[in-house]
Amino acid sequence: MTTSSRLPEPFGQGGGANLADILERVLDKGVVIAGDIRINLLDIELLTVKLRLIVVSVDKAKEMGIDWWEDDPALSSRAHRNELARENAELRERLERLEQLAPAGKAARGQEEAP
Repeated sequence: MTTSSRLPEPFGQGGGANLADILERVLDKGVVIAGDIRINLLDIELLTVKLRLIVVSVDKAKEMGIDWWEDDPALSSRAHRNELARENAELRERLERLEQLAPAGKAARGQEEAP
């Protein structure tokens, strides 16, 4: 007859639920981590690195006015389409200006070539 031994769970009972609660609270309220790293040699500052990290949900970030990813073409398909449309409009304007200058250039060359 075998008896089953009860081993403790690695994170305790309900550890997953507690972790989910903590993660939900962090994303809802937000966490800011800030720090500076400075490297000096003989009182001469060689390097300064400023670290700023904010961990929040997307909704909370938008409430705070943080939405830089929406305008980054590498992260947003809408921003990528807007970038392409802007570039297309610029190229059309340049082409139109060149086409307006082309007839004047041809006429000037024609007059120079005439005897």
